[in-house]
Amino acid sequence: MTIAPQVRVGVGVFILECIDGPPANPRFLIGKRINSHGSGTYSLPGGHLEFGETLEECASRELLEETGLKSSNLKFLTATNDYMPAEGKHYVTIWMTCVREDESQPPQLLEPNKCEGWEWVSWKELKSWAGNNIEGSLGEGNPLARTLFLPFLNLLQQRPNITPAVIQGQQE
Repeated sequence: MTIAPQVRVGVGVFILECIDGPPANPRFLIGKRINSHGSGTYSLPGGHLEFGETLEECASRELLEETGLKSSNLKFLTATNDYMPAEGKHYVTIWMTCVREDESQPPQLLEPNKCEGWEWVSWKELKSWAGNNIEGSLGEGNPLARTLFLPFLNLLQQRPNITPAVIQGQQE
């Protein structure tokens, strides 16, 4: 018996470096994926939504498991439709935003078998890399360029007016 392909729910978390950063160009955490689909590309902390879990619970759990960071002001940002025919995958990705409870705490690499390392980048940097990825140049000659995970590219194409920000003073 063959099992029909399934659409899965993934959750990507924009954990902002600080709540009072520039809302038009926030800085957030990304890491290089390894040993999974999209290996060698950059993505946010995140993972699969588990049965019975809320979006906020999933985002909080994944952040803690992958980075050791506790979050606050977890909010839904948007969703994208992410079909990856080359990998035989299809996801609906839920994008969440939040800030660190302790802005002085650095991220830890708690799943070194899934992520090469974490770094803080800006929204403008991400958009620049996405433009290079879409144009096919992949930032050739630029040692700071990144190849992005397909859902990141879809986010920028499907939701071009979105910026991952948390409004200061916004409460759960």
